[in-house]
Amino acid sequence: SEPLAWPPVSAQAASLLEEAADLLVLHRDFAAAVERCEAGCDSLGPGTGPGTGPGPESSAEVKCSLCVVGIQALAEMNRWREVLSWVLQYYHVPEHLPPKVLELCILLYSKVREPQVMLEVGSSWLRDQTNKSLPEYGSLLELYLLHVLLPLGRFEGAEELVRGCGVIDSERQLAFLGAICESRCQWTQREEMLLAAEEQQDAATETVLGALSQKLLTLLTLLRRALRSVSSHFYLLPYKKMLLATFLLYLVVVRLDPASPTSLPFIYKLVQLFRQAWAAVFSPIHRPPIQD
Repeated sequence: SEPLAWPPVSAQAASLLEEAADLLVLHRDFAAAVERCEAGCDSLGPGTGPGTGPGPESSAEVKCSLCVVGIQALAEMNRWREVLSWVLQYYHVPEHLPPKVLELCILLYSKVREPQVMLEVGSSWLRDQTNKSLPEYGSLLELYLLHVLLPLGRFEGAEELVRGCGVIDSERQLAFLGAICESRCQWTQREEMLLAAEEQQDAATETVLGALSQKLLTLLTLLRRALRSVSSHFYLLPYKKMLLATFLLYLVVVRLDPASPTSLPFIYKLVQLFRQAWAAVFSPIHRPPIQD
C-alpha cells in the first residue's frame, strides 16, 4: 500500500513544526521558534475540531504540538506572562484548549507562583460537557485542584467541583476530598503561625516605641527645666536700666551733637549711668558659679 500523504495545509504546518522544534532544542533560538509556531498555527486556520485529513496526524494535533513548542519557547525567553493570551488567540475560548496545552499552562503558572491566572480558564474547561468525555479529564481535574485551587485557598470551590463531577469514581472522589481537607488544615496552621508572628512583632514594636517615648519624655522634662532656669536667670537682670541706657545712647548718637558744649554734661551723666548698668548686669551675683 502507498504511504498516506499530508494535505497541503497540514504538510506546511508539519514542516513549520519540525523547524520550530529544531530551533527550540538544537539551536536554542527561541524567538525564531515562536515565529515558526505562529506561522504554522496561522496556516491551519481557526478550526478547533479534530482534522479529517488522511495524514498520520490530524490538523488539530499539529496545531496542539505547535502551541506546545511555542509555550516552551516563550517560557525560555521569560515571557510566561504572554503564554495564555498567546494560546487563546488560536483557540479563542478556554473550553477549546487541548488537554496537553491546558496541562502545560497550569504547570507553568504554578511554577512562577501565579496560579490565579488559570483559575477561570481551568474552571471553564472542566465544566464543559464535551471535555468531561476526554480520557485526560481526571488527571487534569487533579492537576487543577493541586496546582490552582488549593494553593489559592479555594477549598469550598474545590469540594463543590469534586462532588459535582460525575466522571470520576467514588474512590478517587474520596481521595480528592481527603487531599482538600488536609490542605485546609495546613492552610489554617500557616495562618495561625503568621498571626502569632505578627502579634509578637506588634508587641516588640510597642515595647520599642514605649521606651523611645519614655526617653523623649525625660528629654523634654530636662529641656523644660533648663529653659525655666535660664528664663529665671534672665529675669534677675536689670532690663529696665539697660533699656534706658540704650535709649539714651540712641538720643546722644542720633539726636544730639557731641561736639556741642551744651551736650557735654549730659553725655557725662549718660556714660556714668551706662557704666552702672553694665556693672549691675555683669556683677558677681549674675555670673555663673565656677566649679572645680
